[in-house]
Amino acid sequence: MKRNPRKLAWTKSFRAAHGKEMLVDSTLAFAARRNIPVRYNRELVATTLKAMQRVSEIRARREKAFYKNRMRGNRQKQLEADRKLVAENQHLLPLKEREAAKEMLEAEKNREKMEVDAEEEELEEEVLIAKEKVKQKKKKQRLIVGQGPEEMDVDG
Repeated sequence: MKRNPRKLAWTKSFRAAHGKEMLVDSTLAFAARRNIPVRYNRELVATTLKAMQRVSEIRARREKAFYKNRMRGNRQKQLEADRKLVAENQHLLPLKEREAAKEMLEAEKNREKMEVDAEEEELEEEVLIAKEKVKQKKKKQRLIVGQGPEEMDVDG
């Protein structure tokens, strides 16, 4: 059907193009085919089997870390979606849960207001500190250049 495989969500190229699959990893090189015949050696087979187990463990650990890193923001998004759903459909809840939901939403709003207020205060303090630094720099520049009020000549 002449479709672009990067646009079909089930293809390997789609998963690679959209960051859903591990592309660059040294453990993936072990899965490549090697068509070089090797003479049977019992020790070589034993070490190969041990290495295969170790590589699969490492790959599993790396894939798990990759998945965790990729899914990091989803929990917060899901919590926000759940809160929105509860806020919009409180009339469907039983009376006890409805009151509890209202209390939780109010407490959450109060907590968010307090956090926002604290952040605003911190920003205001930072702005004041920055303004003070700018004033001090201007004073230093005036004194260096000699444009301060003590050195000005005024013709009367």
